[in-house]
Amino acid sequence: MTELTEVDPEQACPIAPVVDIVFSRWTTPILWVLNEFGRQRFVALSRRVTTITPKVLTQRLRQMERDGLVERTYYPEVPPRVEYEISELGRSLSPLFAALSEWSVNLDKVEQARQDYDAREQAPRRRT
Repeated sequence: MTELTEVDPEQACPIAPVVDIVFSRWTTPILWVLNEFGRQRFVALSRRVTTITPKVLTQRLRQMERDGLVERTYYPEVPPRVEYEISELGRSLSPLFAALSEWSVNLDKVEQARQDYDAREQAPRRRT
């Protein structure tokens, strides 16, 4: 019998920290918008990521700036202007986004698999 030992999650799955950073709830759509459309003001960004609240957008932008994925530029004008753009580090994720975009052709298969699963789970079960 093999003895199980605890393994640090980062050693068990070395991409887990990457997934935590890049694929948190709002990070991916924000980065995608900045990558696709370039520098954005807060209002324009919130219009492109339509279902995010201003509070959450602010929190995510701050975290992404802290992580080095986004650069924030403040212009001391009247009224003040702030713009956000994807950093070089954030832009380095472009191949990953492109690969995920290519994989999206499989979404119909995922939906069909879900429907098949749900149909099997809702069907009356036979007693054996």
